[in-house]
Amino acid sequence: MSHDHAHAHQGGHVPPSPPRVRRTVLAIIVPLVVATLVGLVVLWPRGAAPTKATDDVPRVRGTVVTATGPCAVGTAPTLGGSCGNATVEADGQTVAATIPSGASAPQVSSGDKVVLVVTEDPADPSKTLYSIVDHDRTTAMIWLVALFAAVIIAFGRWQGLASLGGLAVSFAVLFVFVLPAIQRGESPLWVAIVGSSVIMFAVLYLTHGINVQTTVAVLGTLGALALTGLLGLAVTDVMYLTGGGSDESVILANVLPGIDLRGLLLAGIIIGTLGVLDDVTVTQAAIVSELAAANPSLSARHLYTAALRVGRAHIGSAVNTIILAYAGASLPLLLLIVTAGTHTRDVLTTQQMSTEIVRGVVGTLGLVAAVPLTTVLAAWLTSLAHRAAAQPPS
Repeated sequence: MSHDHAHAHQGGHVPPSPPRVRRTVLAIIVPLVVATLVGLVVLWPRGAAPTKATDDVPRVRGTVVTATGPCAVGTAPTLGGSCGNATVEADGQTVAATIPSGASAPQVSSGDKVVLVVTEDPADPSKTLYSIVDHDRTTAMIWLVALFAAVIIAFGRWQGLASLGGLAVSFAVLFVFVLPAIQRGESPLWVAIVGSSVIMFAVLYLTHGINVQTTVAVLGTLGALALTGLLGLAVTDVMYLTGGGSDESVILANVLPGIDLRGLLLAGIIIGTLGVLDDVTVTQAAIVSELAAANPSLSARHLYTAALRVGRAHIGSAVNTIILAYAGASLPLLLLIVTAGTHTRDVLTTQQMSTEIVRGVVGTLGLVAAVPLTTVLAAWLTSLAHRAAAQPPS
């Protein structure tokens, strides 16, 4: 989640925060926690989720025994109809299955784990037809996740284990609260704000401990998220972005009539930005603490100035990271546009491309805002703590 140098100061050299600083922090953070809990209760998904009839057909998983035809491994698929046949062990029996054709058709060989769709034979409804539609990646995915967890724990130890716990919390909030609430018609923007706040409180405090330094990072993250949301609202309004223009938006509009696609766009920007924001805010809070520990005589102004110089360097790399992440996710779209030979101006001003540009720009501006915001909070509270510690006991 955040770079290792951001963790250097956990439980570190700055003296414990005096009561005055703790009271100040609590006075700020407690109302925010209460507001988040109230929002969680109000927006919590209730009732049955809306359903829409689909043409989904039953799917089963099996193992290829033999495969023949132009779709087998090592040969090119052909266009139109079935291009090969396979025998597959599935549902405790060996069945005959067809291999579809086309550029994206799966190429299979003996021993491959595959997914099959099960349909009725139009000519004879008593017969069952099987067709291979994809590879079964369940086992490979489990091993990949296990490798990921092992590396994180081996390198980060308890900190790595805590970060994995934070990741689990993030996905739990997304799949238990955010997505079901939006599915039931709640405002995607408000759901994203509340969900992001829950994730932020849980993940930052779980990963970095309950202390003033983490609270500064929490406040900086909240402030930057608020600015990101407001900026996103303004930009999408000025540019007349509706959140449509993609295949996913068309499908969602049919499956969930009345869904706020613009709100969904803003929700995606907020949640996407959160993942990078906590890195920046935790780092800035730790830098201020380390500077204060190295030289307790530094004023809040000097702490802010020194930490901001480091923050600028961090932002330089983070901006490139977030923009490249958005560009990488849009690579098929960019390739399609380049291949079509469309003029640059026409490309960049389309609904779909403008949406991706707004995601990257608004998220990056929120990231930039997080640096001075977190740094000034950290410098002020750290300076306050040193002044209180220097005062003789009454």
